[in-house]
Amino acid sequence: MSDLNERIKQITVKKSGVTRLTLSDFRNYQNLRIECEMSPLVITGDNGSGKTNILEALSFLTPGRGLRSAKLSDIKCLNSKSENGGWSVAAEILKNDEEYLIGTGLQNAAEESAETGEQKIYSRRIIKINQQKISQQAELGKYISAIWVTPQMDRLFQGGPQPRRSFLDRLVYAFDLEHAKRTANFEHLYRQWFQLLKSGCRDTKWLESIETDMSSLAVAIAAARRELIARLNTFILNEPDDIFPDVRLELDGPAEKMLDTEPAIKVEDFYLSHLKKQRNNVLYNESPDGINRTDFRVFFRKKNMPADLCSTGEQKALLISIILAQTKCQILDRGFAPILLLDEVTTHLDNQKRDALLQKISDLSIQAWITSTEPQNFGILKNKAQFFAVRNNSIFSL
Repeated sequence: MSDLNERIKQITVKKSGVTRLTLSDFRNYQNLRIECEMSPLVITGDNGSGKTNILEALSFLTPGRGLRSAKLSDIKCLNSKSENGGWSVAAEILKNDEEYLIGTGLQNAAEESAETGEQKIYSRRIIKINQQKISQQAELGKYISAIWVTPQMDRLFQGGPQPRRSFLDRLVYAFDLEHAKRTANFEHLYRQWFQLLKSGCRDTKWLESIETDMSSLAVAIAAARRELIARLNTFILNEPDDIFPDVRLELDGPAEKMLDTEPAIKVEDFYLSHLKKQRNNVLYNESPDGINRTDFRVFFRKKNMPADLCSTGEQKALLISIILAQTKCQILDRGFAPILLLDEVTTHLDNQKRDALLQKISDLSIQAWITSTEPQNFGILKNKAQFFAVRNNSIFSL
């Protein structure tokens, strides 16, 4: 056993993951409960049976909007008999053998207008840890972490950069719990700034105040992304995988490139100046560029080829290389294992790579939730995993 694997094994001997998952009025499930072991869980069923919905529910135990980035109001079960219009996800989890309760969901509440006295119904997401409400989603990252792969990510290296940025930021969250808050604040300020300019606002002080805050956040975001990229590149270079291809990761954005040679304060000044110059672009309906336009680029190291020029199978293998490296880095850095949410992950993998991935997951001794329409693909996990089937909005142990 290599030194790296020995270090990981010493950490994962204390288990981290979900021991019980309970859904109420979530997607196609009115009520669902799964008792879980600290091992891979394979969930099979027909397309549209609700396999992905279970993974989405698990993703809501972490900061953010879940693996589908769905509107919270769209998640409510259509066949619900509840009158409150909400949904909930509850889980009993382990973090290094210590037990915690996490719950989250959509809650409807009434608010009375001070002017008219009329009641207005509004919805909000609530989060509880050990029965105590928390106000910051980032707190969830202290107890559980999740990495996911979905079929939509098969096209991650094609098309525009936004999905790649979102994927990158999810990886950053695991090491920097404040990153989610920074990115959310930046997007809020960006929308506010954009709308003010579109409305013809000429309040220079107001705009400059927003732009100053945006510049500070933008550079902090860029620095966190750079740190993650450097961490993964170093790990992959020093610990190459024996089956999946080595990748080289890059960031293509003005702030990231400047941080290679300039101090952060100088980059902030540059970005602030840049935002002011972008005001006219907004007025003339042109898209302003900036930190929110940064691209995350991936290369097949051996071929020195951009991922978007690789075959579909190579792209899937490159994505898995990143996920495996991230998983190992997280275990070593944070001292507890993430859970993996792998939706139809074996698609586009040949038999060798499919079995290698499943074996690596088993060898890491971590919890992975894996969905598929093809139960025959998981023979290598026989006696090593829990097997479930989804039918008629219910789940059955096999």
